Amino acid sequence: MIDLTLIPDGGLAWLDASGPLAHVVLSTRIRLARNLAGVPFTVRAREGERRHVLDAVDDAWQRSAAGKGGARFLLDQLEPGDRQLLHERHLISKELAGAVVERGSGGSGAAVFLAGSVGAMVNEEDHLRLQSIQSGFALPQAYAALERLDAELGALLPFAFHHEFGYLTACPTNAGTGLRASVLIHLPGLVLTKEISKVLQGLTQVGLTFRGLYGEGSEVVGNFFQLSNQTTLGKSEDELLDHLGKIVRQVVAYEEQARQVLLRDAPTIIEDKVWRAYGLLRYARSFSFDEAMNLLSGVRLGVGLKLIPGLSVYTLNKLLIFTQPAHLAALAARASNDPEVRAARATYVRRLLDEEAAPA
Repeated sequence: MIDLTLIPDGGLAWLDASGPLAHVVLSTRIRLARNLAGVPFTVRAREGERRHVLDAVDDAWQRSAAGKGGARFLLDQLEPGDRQLLHERHLISKELAGAVVERGSGGSGAAVFLAGSVGAMVNEEDHLRLQSIQSGFALPQAYAALERLDAELGALLPFAFHHEFGYLTACPTNAGTGLRASVLIHLPGLVLTKEISKVLQGLTQVGLTFRGLYGEGSEVVGNFFQLSNQTTLGKSEDELLDHLGKIVRQVVAYEEQARQVLLRDAPTIIEDKVWRAYGLLRYARSFSFDEAMNLLSGVRLGVGLKLIPGLSVYTLNKLLIFTQPAHLAALAARASNDPEVRAARATYVRRLLDEEAAPA
């Protein structure tokens, strides 16, 4: 079993709802793609070359400030459930979690280094994916933390860089700054007012993209969307972050306006929807992850509109993570595909709401 006590707050400080606009924006994440000069990209690298990358990053990490209080996990040495658990916490990508299976146990070179709000995934699509994740809408804070880590490691590692194309990456869309910034945002108002398609289409026209809860390839559940920049070449880091920031603020304004329209034009319908969702979460004995996400979405809307008192956004954020299969399996000491996981999910939700929520 993976020992997540090695990481401050178990890598979940971003759940605490302390950041700006946390009632709408759950988290802000920034990633920087980096590769070592003279070594084939991960997808073309041999086992020995991937190991060389891991050793070089390990040495640099230990010499960096982040490495003084951080933790390292070699994915070849973790059970599938532990890798999935890291993925569910947004600490590693789906691709890195699956690298061991794809490349063979013992030869993937896949690893993750974690220290507070920053981390480094090794031998994913690129040799290095540095990342910072913060609570709420916090682009400047996330980038400041990541910039320090990038500078420290860049002083110790020979990053592949071209004077015209910038940082060289496995995927051309990441070349240039190598920066991908995203926000995890909850948009039930726009979904219920049927304005979401218009907003999402508008995003693509201004160079942004949207994905589901776990990024590329994941489905949208519970009205949770990831909004991020689509390309990195030709613009500076500041320009990319400024552009994303302006668009996200507009989307948040649209969402808040949509919520007020719902409350004004259909108060009884909205109250019934959020309280039905709360009642099911509080008393149901079994439900799937998708069902849980949709119910949490309704309750989160109710909390945001101040229709449900005494329930914190932090509690809802915690439920978002701990109702996922690997977390439930770890809590209940059973396989993540065990049919009883549905019942364990309902039991966990009831217990947490009993402990932290106001009586209905």
